[in-house]
Amino acid sequence: MALLFFFLLAVSATPLSSMAAALPSFQTLNTNSHFFNPKLPPNSLSSSKKFEGSSDLVNLRYHMGPVLSSSPINIYLIWYGKWSVSQKLLIKDFILSISATDRRRRAAPSPSVAEWWSTVSLYSDQTGANVSRSVVIAGEHSDLHHSHGTDLTRLSIQNVIATAVQSARFPVDHRNGMFLVLTSQDVTMQDFCRAVCGFHYFTFPSMVGYTLPYAWVGHSGKQCPEQCAYPFAVPAYMAGGGPGALSPPNRDVALDGMISVIGHELAEVASNPLVNAWYAGEDPTAPTEIGDLCEGLYGTGGGGGYIGQVMRDEGGGTFNVHGRNGRKFLLQWLWSPVLKACAGPNALD
Repeated sequence: MALLFFFLLAVSATPLSSMAAALPSFQTLNTNSHFFNPKLPPNSLSSSKKFEGSSDLVNLRYHMGPVLSSSPINIYLIWYGKWSVSQKLLIKDFILSISATDRRRRAAPSPSVAEWWSTVSLYSDQTGANVSRSVVIAGEHSDLHHSHGTDLTRLSIQNVIATAVQSARFPVDHRNGMFLVLTSQDVTMQDFCRAVCGFHYFTFPSMVGYTLPYAWVGHSGKQCPEQCAYPFAVPAYMAGGGPGALSPPNRDVALDGMISVIGHELAEVASNPLVNAWYAGEDPTAPTEIGDLCEGLYGTGGGGGYIGQVMRDEGGGTFNVHGRNGRKFLLQWLWSPVLKACAGPNALD
């Protein structure tokens, strides 16, 4: 449910772990060239599909609740604090890359963000309706002056949403809508950096006026990039033996790391919007969801502290999917209900 820190000594299986140029040549973290991750898994593991988070023991079940099946999914963006134009454009390009084509009906090269989202679209509700493959930004609100301060809690985030609803006059969008709250680098959040990088839940009628799913993700730039922007920043305790920090594809450590967290939370909102649809475990207050099962996995052979085989662009940026406007992103894999394993469009097997 919440995207938590990724500690490299533990394979993530529960929420208590982490987190436009021409097509590049395909380069992996286990080539013989100069490279980033000297700590490679044994060949027997790196060549095994079973090492990519697959397990017959993972009991991801459907609990009869809705998924975001109505098309398109309308995201109402709330920018809390100050964000630059370039930061907003990068994040919006990622969100809009989820849909298979842009307004000019152009598709991003494969592997793409839209192909990554195809795993999410495998999840359905009791009527057989699958998660929508179309996502749009239906509205935006900028809260430049921190209307509820710079020290937020899981409860006060609902006040932030309520203020945005009143100020931007967002419609009551029960069928298609969700909120995405993004807080700037000067804003602290309850448990941020200590335990979470993002989380999702739903609004309370007593605070917002109605129930609608939302996700929150924070900018970790000045607070904890080594936790919430991994693998573009690396914790100090790993300095001698873990992987070196990878170069972010959009040259912004915090934003590139934040985008993977946003992807994680959007996937879980879509498949478990009211916390009563798809999750593992018996406690709905602490569910293990489709992103939680694959934290730290970005490519084939990943696991045990190894992110898997990914790509590098000509400038050295590390990525595994293409987006709109020539963008590139590094997104964690997601649990596939068909493969019963973590899956991504850059898989080599």
